Amino acid sequence: MRDTVYIGSGAGFAGDRVDAAGPVVATLAQLSGPRFLVFETLAERTLALCQLARRTDPSRGYSPAMDRFLSPVLAPCLAAGIRIIGNFGAANPHAAAARIAALAQAAGYSPRIAVVDGSNLTDALTPAEFAARETGGRLLAGRDSIVSADAYIGAAPIADALNRGADIVVTGRIADPALVLGPLMHAFGWGEADWDLLAAGTLAGHLLECGAQVSGGYFADPGVKDVPDLAHVGYPIAEVARDGTIRITKPAGTGGRIDHFTVAEQMLYEIHDPAAYLTPDVVMDITGARIEDLGGDTVRVSGVRGHPRPDTLKATVCFSTGFLAEAEISYAGPNADRRARLAAELVRTRMAELAPDLQVRVDAFGIASVFNDTPGATLAGLWPETRATDVRLRFAAQSEDATSLERLLDEVEALYCAGPAGGGGVRRHLTPRLASASCLVERGLTAPRFTLLERQA
Repeated sequence: MRDTVYIGSGAGFAGDRVDAAGPVVATLAQLSGPRFLVFETLAERTLALCQLARRTDPSRGYSPAMDRFLSPVLAPCLAAGIRIIGNFGAANPHAAAARIAALAQAAGYSPRIAVVDGSNLTDALTPAEFAARETGGRLLAGRDSIVSADAYIGAAPIADALNRGADIVVTGRIADPALVLGPLMHAFGWGEADWDLLAAGTLAGHLLECGAQVSGGYFADPGVKDVPDLAHVGYPIAEVARDGTIRITKPAGTGGRIDHFTVAEQMLYEIHDPAAYLTPDVVMDITGARIEDLGGDTVRVSGVRGHPRPDTLKATVCFSTGFLAEAEISYAGPNADRRARLAAELVRTRMAELAPDLQVRVDAFGIASVFNDTPGATLAGLWPETRATDVRLRFAAQSEDATSLERLLDEVEALYCAGPAGGGGVRRHLTPRLASASCLVERGLTAPRFTLLERQA
């Protein structure tokens, strides 16, 4: 058994850079020993959209980003013996595995592919039962249907699949750090009660799960936290020792930075309690963690502690909240700010008559948008002081009444001829709206498992 395992990040979310994994794979290919490439592509909303896609077409429901992520690196990984783990299976990991098999066969390979599932709780509980388990808030109260419900399962099925010889492991909803912890449990033989080691593996996964965030992405703030060559930022590689010591680095020649500051910021990202970060595999305590900057874009992390895993699992429940209507129009040149203000007032007046229950938000990019408010008080206070010659208005509203929302979109488009002079560039969209809530559910409601698929001839 080797003393060091190398795990690289290929993506931190479904919209990540498609060429990010290339330098990581090239670096891993030059190393010896157990090497893995992980893709984290599954946010809560992504999973709900995949559930909707599967309802429309049973062959769909996996991440639509999977092909563009895997196609450039699948053959190089299989040729070099780099094993791949990804949660791009989403709502349909078996369909994802079939697609990967087809991609591999087209490239001349027949890998062993394993599917991890058992996280889907959509039919396990009624909406009322999910509402009773909601953690804070009352978002689920009164819901009569849900789009999807999935628990965050742990790393053991990934480790088991790798133990059985899987070259590629496809999962659905799984705890993000488990994508890294699973390979470490497999390679080192860590047990499910080796709490300190499981915590170290979980931390390695937490540092990799957001891709370039640990190497300068989302960290950069010019003049405050400068990051060199962010356009070519290198995605991270974790070198993990048998004792749980972690070294975070990135491919040579890539942009970005990895140092004490980037690692510390990512370590604290989404951590509600540094002494008790709950995962399906372990309760992680990073209060005693040591971060040592070794130079050369390499940082060593050690000292993390672990405690027995919680009795419950986090689950995300997604439900429909109707539709979101958005429409935009631009005004530019002399007196543009006053023409834009008139356009906003016209639409608000018309909609108050046509759909009085609809809350319409108006943003003016560059004047008030991110820090704006839906009732319009912020923008109203800024209009008299504005002397803008380039204004882009955005109108938005949310409702379960699609007819009222279509009226809003029509009113904005009508500004072309029935509004102030010089309006142009109208864009309009009506999209389904999904919301989510978190619950704690009993572990017994899930059935984590893996299936090793037959290899294609």
